[in-house]
Amino acid sequence: MKKVKILAYVLGASVVIVGIGIGVFWKDINEIRAVMAYANAFEPDVIDENFRSFYKQYPAITLAKTGDVSALSKAERADALPEKFDYEGQMLNTAEYLEKFHTTGLIVYAGGNIVHEEYRRGNGPSTQSILMSVSKSVASILMGMALEDGRIDSLDDPVVKYVPELKGTGYDGATIQNVMNMSSGVRWNEDYGDLESDLVQSVVALLTGSLDEFTKTVPRELEPGTYNRYASIDTHVLGMVLRSVTGKSYQEFLKTRLWNKLGAEYDAFLSVDTVGQPLVFGGLHMTLRDLTRIGLVMLNGGRNHLGEQLVSPAWIRESTTPDAPHLMPGKDNKKSSYGFGYKNQWWLPIKDDGGDFTAIGIYGQFLYISPKRGVVIARHSAYPEFLTDPHMDFQSVAMFQAIARHLSPDS
Repeated sequence: MKKVKILAYVLGASVVIVGIGIGVFWKDINEIRAVMAYANAFEPDVIDENFRSFYKQYPAITLAKTGDVSALSKAERADALPEKFDYEGQMLNTAEYLEKFHTTGLIVYAGGNIVHEEYRRGNGPSTQSILMSVSKSVASILMGMALEDGRIDSLDDPVVKYVPELKGTGYDGATIQNVMNMSSGVRWNEDYGDLESDLVQSVVALLTGSLDEFTKTVPRELEPGTYNRYASIDTHVLGMVLRSVTGKSYQEFLKTRLWNKLGAEYDAFLSVDTVGQPLVFGGLHMTLRDLTRIGLVMLNGGRNHLGEQLVSPAWIRESTTPDAPHLMPGKDNKKSSYGFGYKNQWWLPIKDDGGDFTAIGIYGQFLYISPKRGVVIARHSAYPEFLTDPHMDFQSVAMFQAIARHLSPDS
């Protein structure tokens, strides 16, 4: 009897060990599959289709349009786009660069009308294309709402005051403002082309696990608030803050406070991880027309088409005015990892044109706003050479500024 018990124990232990081995094996296999899927998603022959269908390929939730559609009056101009634009002393051809950057859609709004609207490479007015990191700037608007609601006492509060599960992690000691400014101090490699980078590993976590749990593993490297290092995971932390202070899911707060008040023309979609938490830093899929509607809220001082004040003009000014050395624009800024200025999840051009600002998504997504000139420009793109072209973002903003000046030269 004793020998039987011992044998049973050994066999049981063996089964457990084998089970653990299989579990680890399948976890590794799933992660490998996720990395392979990621690596193949941006190939030139599939990138256009993938960008307009990621929400069909992977788990996503629907942000259904609701209520009456807000009118976007149209008065197209044949001369809406300047023939050329200046970039660092070179005159570049606008049409050629729109084509070079694999533009799939472009809307230019000026003087109260859409003056230019075009679609390419299989996209159309109803295409819900992924916005990538333009999603971050939408999260910024929601943060402003939560602050103005009194749900957040101060942006200078530590993150862990609202998200205690981050105590003891790389975010313990960082303030909400640090995180808003991509200055959390966490160690992070944002290289989309490096399959071992932190960014790619966060995508693996999205596809195979939990982004909340992944966030807890990101270590501290720098003193918070001293260096502008673009770290997409910072925006996920903002999503965690919003969930905590509102008592709602991120998607519910987004729907009730912004999306349902835009007069959206089409549904939008939001990618989620395997436990249902949204990809706050890059998962929004939206049509260009509805993205333009978000741009108009920012252009109009936080008011929607019905005149409702969704977020204050003060928040918009605060969010587009860099106020520390590491946030200032300039390619020679040694305290920043990028040439543009940065504040509250928005980018500020190197050459300011009356307080203009922009949201930027990898591979060419943009939402550009020029308050001085009354211009909003929204672009979908799927530029497969993005990772090897260090000028694309800067050239795109220079082009948008040229379009705005062309349409409103006296402003």
